[in-house]
Amino acid sequence: MHETTPHSPLVVPRSEHRISRANISENALKVLYRLKNAGYQAYLVGGGVRDLLLGREPKDFDVATDATPEQVRRVFRNCRLIGRRFRLAHVYFGREIVEVATFRGGGYDEDAVGERHIHKGMIVRDNLYGTREEDALRRDFSVNGLYYNIADFSVIDYAGGLEDLQAGRLRLIGNDPEKRYREDPVRMLRVVRFACKLGFNIDPSCERPLFELGHLLRDVPPARLFEEVLKLLQTGLGLCTFEKLRHYRLFAQLFPATDEWLDHEDHNFPITFVSRGLENTDRRIREAKPVTPAFLFAVLLWEPVRRRFAQLLAGDVAANEAMLVAAGDAFARQQPLVAIPRRFVLPMREIWSLQPRLERHAGKRPYRLLTHPRFRAAYDFLLLRTEAGEVDSALADWWTRFQAANDQVRAEMIGETTKTRRRRPVAGKKTTGT
Repeated sequence: MHETTPHSPLVVPRSEHRISRANISENALKVLYRLKNAGYQAYLVGGGVRDLLLGREPKDFDVATDATPEQVRRVFRNCRLIGRRFRLAHVYFGREIVEVATFRGGGYDEDAVGERHIHKGMIVRDNLYGTREEDALRRDFSVNGLYYNIADFSVIDYAGGLEDLQAGRLRLIGNDPEKRYREDPVRMLRVVRFACKLGFNIDPSCERPLFELGHLLRDVPPARLFEEVLKLLQTGLGLCTFEKLRHYRLFAQLFPATDEWLDHEDHNFPITFVSRGLENTDRRIREAKPVTPAFLFAVLLWEPVRRRFAQLLAGDVAANEAMLVAAGDAFARQQPLVAIPRRFVLPMREIWSLQPRLERHAGKRPYRLLTHPRFRAAYDFLLLRTEAGEVDSALADWWTRFQAANDQVRAEMIGETTKTRRRRPVAGKKTTGT
């Protein structure tokens, strides 16, 4: 595979590529020109350049420069410095943020400014600054290592990224993919995300280590993995990403309690709840409907929760207490791996705890449930359980009709339910379909 050296970049003039300033954010152009006019180098870099070359609309625009973060802040009053692991400058234009990164160094120059800290092969802090060439070869994938130069509108390629774009190939920069994954294990998740997003093939040299190095994700801070999981599953391609994560045995590193059940069958049917939940999430994203992380993670962890819940019910634990214990057990196992923020934990508990309550239709219970702030999410969750064959469709149909009915019809529905319950012989504790 051809890979250019730091001293021989491929420079493509404006006449030979498709990037136009008309397709670049007005605010990103302001940042580029203001840095250039202040005497600094300024380049559009990363996914923005990649997507423009592919004829896609970039989600955001990142800038690379030889100005240090402090120098960037002096150029822009609307700037805030963030990050310890990677020091970055965020330039604010209302709700839009243009991220500005200083060229990262390779660590070869004794006079390089900044610091880098490596622990067991993983870069835990990288604020060692360098040249554009060093910065290019420090990036992860060749297709993300392309630079658009605002000075002459050329595209600069140090690592064969243009060739890989044309071939539809994802390849790590450098000759040692395993080392690159060890430097930052999150790159294993990123290569899966980009493979789904771009429809690209993963280069065999970069694909082989994925099956063996998943355990390195255990060294990544759990809070960072939460953010990465959101990126993986909230792009509208969550089902594709989930399937690839399972293929490379990476999902088991993130959600082991869920993964261990996914190959089992329930009443002679494969467990499809997570797949259906992600398919539903993808559809909502395509339709520009909101998707809350609480619902998404409630789907991801439901299998171990419902198994533990059924086990506790069989031991004569009351349903409400059983669900509390089952949820607590799931969180205790999950948080050290992918840390779910507290603001999402309570909604998840409520979605789960409402599932057994949705089975009780007598008296005033249905009316009280309708006013519960988490009712709609719990109802949607019930629909997913029905689609996956986990509960009888009659239950979901009852709630669908009850919501749409007028007061008289609702009273009749509850009356019918009460009569049925009175006629039904006592047959032991109900199991809520789990």
